[in-house]
Amino acid sequence: MRLFQCQNCGNVLYFENSYCEQCGKQIGYLPDKGQMTAVDPDGPNWIALADPHSRYRFCANWEQSACNWLTHADSGEIYCRACRHNRTIPDISTPEHYRDWRKIEAAKRRLFYSLIRLDLPLPTPASGEPEPLVFDFLADAPDGSTKIMTGHDSGVITISLNEADDAKREAARTSMGEPYRAILGHFRHEVGHFYWDRLVRDGGQLESFRALFGDEGADYAEALQRHYQQGAPGDWRLSYVSAYATMHPWEDWAETWAHYLHIVDTLEMAASFGIETHPAVATEALATQITFDPYETEDVNVLINAWLPLSYASNSLNRCMGLPDLYPFVIPPKAVQKLGYIHDLIHRHAQ
Repeated sequence: MRLFQCQNCGNVLYFENSYCEQCGKQIGYLPDKGQMTAVDPDGPNWIALADPHSRYRFCANWEQSACNWLTHADSGEIYCRACRHNRTIPDISTPEHYRDWRKIEAAKRRLFYSLIRLDLPLPTPASGEPEPLVFDFLADAPDGSTKIMTGHDSGVITISLNEADDAKREAARTSMGEPYRAILGHFRHEVGHFYWDRLVRDGGQLESFRALFGDEGADYAEALQRHYQQGAPGDWRLSYVSAYATMHPWEDWAETWAHYLHIVDTLEMAASFGIETHPAVATEALATQITFDPYETEDVNVLINAWLPLSYASNSLNRCMGLPDLYPFVIPPKAVQKLGYIHDLIHRHAQ
């Protein structure tokens, strides 16, 4: 993610802005151009100051204050590139559902920012593909008879509305002993399963995957039961980004995939702010200068060498405010290998 600028007055814009705080212009996002833009009304359409020769319309979810993305007026699409993947949304006539759905949509747009920047395949239900990328955002049954589980199955990603309720999410995090739990983290993890199917299973990469992550043919139900009964192995920190990654090779991939997106997107924002670290304590391990585009760099070590000092500094700043670490994880050398595998796979696909 990065900072943007209003074309009308030059004021800084953030990804979630729907209008400019300085000049009051309506703001939308052009996903094909990766640009936030001020817009002017033009009949039923809008003129984007970042692309004045085309005409745009806001996503249909803009009318629900749940999206700020634009789509070409002549495309025939009423939903934007992110929202056309929605299959099910909750009953938004319920105020709590409406509130939580908007939070989920905000996180989803940040996910799609990264997926588009990485030029990853984004098949929609209308594409005719057998396993398009589809989202169901579901609420538990009011009488408690049905509990929604967040997960992935054959291209369908289900997100429980409970993940948008701060109190419920924090309770789940604490009860499961997790160092981190966020809606965006769920999106990044679950979409990792989707891209395992696309890039590994369908991409002819099973042997290379197994050499690094292990045999995905291991019984998943047994692995899940064992993980929750016995926990992670005592030496898990030597090879994995998280305890949950030890559960099964699929989960190791999905956890590593999520961390890759965490790292790349946060580094881009740090670069946009011009953040550098030059610690008073003289050590190269704490110094970094982010002068590259994390989405474009070809060497994963460039990312890691910048990420580690940045995360050390960010964690230290959070502690000064009495907050949990921004990035409460350690990346061992074996996990760097796995991040590099994902990095190379993504970039080979883009090429």
